[in-house]
Amino acid sequence: MNWRSDALLPVPSSATGRTRLLSANWKMNHNHLEAIATVERLYRVLRPEQFRYAELSIHPPFVDLRSLQLLFESDRMPFVLGAQNCHQEEGGAFTGEVSAPMLAKLGVGYVIVGHSERRRLYGESVELVAAKAAAVVRSGMTPIVCVGETLQERESDATAAVIVAQLEAVVASIPADSLSKLVVAYEPVWAIGSGQPASPEDAAKAASIIRETVVIRGGDRAANQVRVQYGGSVNAMNASAFMAAPGIDGLLVGTASLDPEGYAQLIKDA
Repeated sequence: MNWRSDALLPVPSSATGRTRLLSANWKMNHNHLEAIATVERLYRVLRPEQFRYAELSIHPPFVDLRSLQLLFESDRMPFVLGAQNCHQEEGGAFTGEVSAPMLAKLGVGYVIVGHSERRRLYGESVELVAAKAAAVVRSGMTPIVCVGETLQERESDATAAVIVAQLEAVVASIPADSLSKLVVAYEPVWAIGSGQPASPEDAAKAASIIRETVVIRGGDRAANQVRVQYGGSVNAMNASAFMAAPGIDGLLVGTASLDPEGYAQLIKDA
């Protein structure tokens, strides 16, 4: 984003060399007027050190994207615009859908694909999620690929198998030389919105599984550069513990990102 001052660009972690990424997934909340007000309030309470600590992507509903794009550019706000979903095809007779090239034209940098709500409520398959991730990459954006197990799968000791199955198809669909740009969000389904997050140890174990899956096709370099987020009942009280977990590079935040003052505190505490 060429309007972002170099002084506010995030500094990669000295421990990993990877740039942290904190993503606000607003889901179906905030109309375009509320979105503008929320971002303006968030920007006012953040300090330069928060923007240098991590990339801050905001993922509003589709109808808010143009309004926030103009706001970011006109006020030179160093947020990164994100989307919550996209269609796997570039265009055609798909009523109500939005393509990856359309999002790219709006200056979107990150697109969430395979969120557990999309998998559960809309029946998105592993293959469909992989196709969407590939579409995002072809359009020059970065997919945030969500993976994670249900409570039943966790109790059956199937967490690793689920993560691998959900991620393998994505890895196979993306050119090997693009794998290093991938972001994978571990969001255990049983923790989302439950108020019962996974432990930092759970997140670290998932990050290890994710990189082991990437290394098979992308090699050590890609596996070491892939960024892993944790998502699922993240709040200001536990954000720093997850960010300190080995292998975790960021957070995918839902409900806690809707209130600008509360989200600003989460960012500061992370």
